[in-house]
Amino acid sequence: MRTSFAVNDMTIHRIVEQEHGFTPMLEFLPTLTRELLEENKSWLAPAGYDEKSGNVVLCFQSYVVKTPHHNILVDACIGNDKSFPHRAAWHKKNDSSWMNALKAAGLTVEDIDFVMCTHLHGDHVGWNTRLENGRWVPTFPKARYLFSKKEYDYWSSGQQTMMPLDPIKESVLPVIEANRAELVTSDHELNDHIRLIPTPGHTPDHFAVCAGRGGDAAVFTGDLIHSPLQARYPELTMRVDTDRDQGVRTRRQFFERYCDTDTLCCTMHFPSPSVGHIKRWGNGFRLEYVKD
Repeated sequence: MRTSFAVNDMTIHRIVEQEHGFTPMLEFLPTLTRELLEENKSWLAPAGYDEKSGNVVLCFQSYVVKTPHHNILVDACIGNDKSFPHRAAWHKKNDSSWMNALKAAGLTVEDIDFVMCTHLHGDHVGWNTRLENGRWVPTFPKARYLFSKKEYDYWSSGQQTMMPLDPIKESVLPVIEANRAELVTSDHELNDHIRLIPTPGHTPDHFAVCAGRGGDAAVFTGDLIHSPLQARYPELTMRVDTDRDQGVRTRRQFFERYCDTDTLCCTMHFPSPSVGHIKRWGNGFRLEYVKD
């Protein structure tokens, strides 16, 4: 399984934590019909769909971008010891998978300079913190953490009821209290290699991360898309999208922007190898994976 990619003057590492059948596909994508699923099983299964269980197969991973100047962690995955009472594979888990993948990339937690969370769902912020003597402390001692201010305000306000607030309490607030966070806009530019673009819909101020000097040599999707089926049919919504119509527009605009370009598209949840180039497929799109 390929986990490293050279792009211009950068190296991109996949840091995989889990990959498995997650939840029933027809529940995960509520606007998907059984008939449309049947039409697409021949290419979607088994990597992206488990026919036996009927579950969508998702990869849960982070990416590290090594630029000439910094090591950038894009999304912080699930983490250990975190509260996910409705997710048995995540709840209070304690394993070394993610840390071993980081080590395999030749990195330690001290090597990370910036952490960028595309949004604040639990499986994208988990390794922001670790449990130390009963307290949550920042995992990456030298890093600055970038969160969207609008996104943070939304999740910390308590006004929403769709998702539990445990990830904010365990994986976001301790970073802010430690003065390691920067609350930014979703079009923030970090430097000449790293910048954000707004991709709202899945959450109110979700952003994608673009990497490359002088252009987008690579882009990291976050959760603007989850399954390859949503590439072929961008109108398919995910069950916890905060604004489904906006999510559909974002998905199509994103894929139109990068379709048939040299930009390497690094997805967060597509099955391994998860990384490739966007190509047109009828009225939709597909990801042509980078081969080993």
